Amino acid sequence: MPVTGTRAIETAERKKRCIDAAIALAGEGGSDAVQMRDVAGRAEVALGTLYRHYASKDQLLLAAMAQQAVTLRERLVQRPPRGDTPAARLSDVLQRASRALERQPRVTRAMLTAMSSAGEDTVEAKHEVDATLRAIIADAVDGTPVRNLDDIVRVLGSVWFAELTYWCAGFSEKSPMGQNLARAASLLLP
Repeated sequence: MPVTGTRAIETAERKKRCIDAAIALAGEGGSDAVQMRDVAGRAEVALGTLYRHYASKDQLLLAAMAQQAVTLRERLVQRPPRGDTPAARLSDVLQRASRALERQPRVTRAMLTAMSSAGEDTVEAKHEVDATLRAIIADAVDGTPVRNLDDIVRVLGSVWFAELTYWCAGFSEKSPMGQNLARAASLLLP
């Protein structure tokens, strides 16, 4: 049994190194800088090993996005959102998440490009990101009964995607992204 546990730990460490390498490369040069051969080299794994875990650059960048969403959720557990209402708490969450994304604009653009990909290999990773973001929004509501929560989550996810797209394309400044998301939350929630 220890061999299986050790193997699982080693695999997880390799995958983390691959994700970290992809994030670092995206931070240096955006999506175009994330080439699988370069990721493998920086992560110190064989190219075949990288492809065994991630079939494409988009799948790898979505794994990075999923990891960042999980990290956000963990941080929100450590430092819960502020506010007396579901809308206020969710606004706090969305603004904090937006600020985190704004700190790494090239990485955010690369992940958004991957999220826009139509590749079959990205579907599972997109669902993972979506599920974590839905959980973050549900956590922010904090047990308050909210009518049509699934619809609200879907709409807010769409607004967030649109705001990220506008921001990445240079159509909006940093601060309005978080403010617009907060406004959407206040319109949808009590």
